[in-house]
Amino acid sequence: MPDDKKRKSKKADGVPDKLGKATYLEQLAGHEIALNNMARWLQATGKRLVVVVEGRDTAGKGGVISAITGTLSPRQVKAVALPKPTDREKAQWYFQRYVPHLPAAGEMVLFDRSWYNRAGVERVMGYCTEAEAKTFLKQAPVFEQMLVDDGILLFKYWLTVDQAQQEERFAERVADPLKHWKLSPIDLKARAKYAEYGKARDAMLKATHTRHAPWTLVDFNDQRRGRLTLIDHLLRHLPDTLVPPEPVDFPPLPGKALQEVFRGPVKPIRPVG
Repeated sequence: MPDDKKRKSKKADGVPDKLGKATYLEQLAGHEIALNNMARWLQATGKRLVVVVEGRDTAGKGGVISAITGTLSPRQVKAVALPKPTDREKAQWYFQRYVPHLPAAGEMVLFDRSWYNRAGVERVMGYCTEAEAKTFLKQAPVFEQMLVDDGILLFKYWLTVDQAQQEERFAERVADPLKHWKLSPIDLKARAKYAEYGKARDAMLKATHTRHAPWTLVDFNDQRRGRLTLIDHLLRHLPDTLVPPEPVDFPPLPGKALQEVFRGPVKPIRPVG
């Protein structure tokens, strides 16, 4: 009975129930076709696409990037998740380490965190000075104007998640040995700074939500629904990406299919099971 009341209250508040896995996979399959059409369009037109994926810890940045790239060629579509800067990179112009990862003609790059590290984690955790953070907020719109002026299609997404949901996901990572790699000392320290991250985000949006490079906020309290929402938004805000695929000539083999034959000193290892 309490579960029923909880479910009814959610619906009354206009919050939909979390999306089931089967429904998610069914809807994702349609998006995957559209994403492959998009990739073919990028190749045909030589367009360059950059997608910046930012958000709170545990929001689901890696998951939505994997959903986008899962059926696309890794030679054409790349995910970039940079480690902490080296001493040499710290001595460079701040945006410099990101520039080599920008796409060439026909390519798409998704940044799993980006130059906006400076406006978020670096500012909140004290890894940059307040003067450096304010300089970044002035330079970022100029940097992005240069990218857009050069023809890059730039999309910026911020994934939102409530603290209670964030805590559940942190606890899941602690309990699951396969997710320990997702935890860092910085993540654990940041748990106590939820409000501070919100203030830093608001300052970032105020300074960098521009006509040429706007932000889009996506609710990721339900990660499956959030992924579909983000992908749908991206596809709807690109130009018409339908490019007919080239027909593939796939004639039958001229003879009987051959089996592997190993005449050298090395043979396949014994299969398990």
